Amino acid sequence: MADLQEQYKLIVTIVKKGIASKIVETTKKAGAESGTILLGRGTAEESIYLDLLGINFDLEKEVIFTICEESKVENVLEAITGDVKLKKPGNGISFVVNLKTLSRVIPLLKDQDKH
Repeated sequence: MADLQEQYKLIVTIVKKGIASKIVETTKKAGAESGTILLGRGTAEESIYLDLLGINFDLEKEVIFTICEESKVENVLEAITGDVKLKKPGNGISFVVNLKTLSRVIPLLKDQDKH
């Protein structure tokens, strides 16, 4: 089980509402198998969005969760950054989270390996 936990990473991307579907397409082309889109609503003060998160002030956001193999993370991040132009302030943020405890995802990953 430890091997699977170390092989997969979670890429979290937060962008303005309306472009998440495009990002999921981009991540699939870059090697990710799928993505999950959640709608979000920010609650921080207006200045926090641009200063800390690099996102324009708009309460409605889309959050994309992409789980992919560690070997594909850099390609997927580069694809997201290029597609959404994340290096330009105000366009969004993307970061990687290590998956150490995958209580429900690991059985799904094991089932995929059988196919």
